[in-house]
Amino acid sequence: MERTITRDAHLHVGKTIEVKGWLHKKRLLGGLTFINVRDRAGLVQVVIKDKDEVEKLRGLQVGTVLAVSGQVTSEERAPGGAELHDAKITVLVPVTDEPPIEIDKPLGHKPDNLETLFDNRVIGLRNLQERAIFEIQATVTKSIRSHFDAHHFTEMHTPKLLAEATEGGAEVFTLDYFGKIATLAQSPQFYKQMMVGVFERAYEIAPVYRAEASATTRHMTEYTSVDGEMGFITLEDLKSFLSGLLNAVVDEVWAAHEPELKRWNTTKPVLPAEIPTISMAEIHEKYSKATGENSVGEKDLRPDEERWICEYAKKNLGSEAVFVSEWPASEMKFYHKANEQNPEIADRVDLLFRGVEITTGSMRENVYAKVVQQLKDLAHGDPEDPGFLPLLNAMRYGMPPHGGFGLGLERLTQKLIGLNNVKEATLFPRDINRLAP
Repeated sequence: MERTITRDAHLHVGKTIEVKGWLHKKRLLGGLTFINVRDRAGLVQVVIKDKDEVEKLRGLQVGTVLAVSGQVTSEERAPGGAELHDAKITVLVPVTDEPPIEIDKPLGHKPDNLETLFDNRVIGLRNLQERAIFEIQATVTKSIRSHFDAHHFTEMHTPKLLAEATEGGAEVFTLDYFGKIATLAQSPQFYKQMMVGVFERAYEIAPVYRAEASATTRHMTEYTSVDGEMGFITLEDLKSFLSGLLNAVVDEVWAAHEPELKRWNTTKPVLPAEIPTISMAEIHEKYSKATGENSVGEKDLRPDEERWICEYAKKNLGSEAVFVSEWPASEMKFYHKANEQNPEIADRVDLLFRGVEITTGSMRENVYAKVVQQLKDLAHGDPEDPGFLPLLNAMRYGMPPHGGFGLGLERLTQKLIGLNNVKEATLFPRDINRLAP
């Protein structure tokens, strides 16, 4: 008999079908045995009356792989609106060990339960609500890629073993590379800029590595970065692209996964077509006045300021996202561009969403002589170093005004679903304490 996927069972009412999957739940009720069988599409309920068929399940645990045939009957209370009767069971792979966690009910996500959750990730992901996180993330990735493609970007794949730290600083992983020292890429920053001279518009969705000795709810040592770079643009063009990207992701995710998102008790974000912009100085002033906590003059936003301004924007501007502009030029990377009218500020914006920064976007300095000088002054780098030379050569031989961004896929997923920790939106998280599973 040809296999039927569980979501299609209701299409065969009155017919006998066969489903294959995992034993997800087993219970006795009034002399009947009910089981749920899980496959890639979800669950189907099976009603078992025959004692010989029930006996086949004796001693078997959740996770047992089954083939079940039965007649499809309408049942509104069952998953998918149908169930199988007169079931015949074939045990394909028996499981006799009791699983370490119960996967047929919601798993705890309180902070003190996360380590248990991650230690048992391989089994816990079989829980449908946990699995939904990564089905949603897959749709986020698909939507992002579609948005890039619709705007004529070329997807690229760049090296993760580098001769020099991309971002500068000490937060890099180093390793021996045949007697030389290599670093793991903090981002594809240099490569995406160089590819502007080739494709004009390029993007990559790939892992990056940050040796940050922090154990917070928003940082990991490995995460998936969405990186884009565009030539012949202004900062306003970059903001417009990011506004469109976030709106497209939200709309497509809610269209595809509204039932799953509702089970996570989240709501669709409120976003205008063009996300509003507030300068850092204005945020400091508004925050200080509202809270009595003085942040005026600080060169960055405090985490509680990020949360506060997002709530302010939601209430007063009709947007759960906000761009933060006018960052001090003294804090910019060597490849960033200072504002031509006011060199004290950088042509940079951070996009905050639901209380946390999800991307930094900026214009890049494309004049060769200025990039070389900024490399020396801001990064104390050597223009002849093989880690910097390819980027500088791209500038030397003709680069247009360009800008780009890096967006954290897991942070975006976390905020769309309403999770408290970025690691909850990571399949197998890596931080200062965790290298397994």
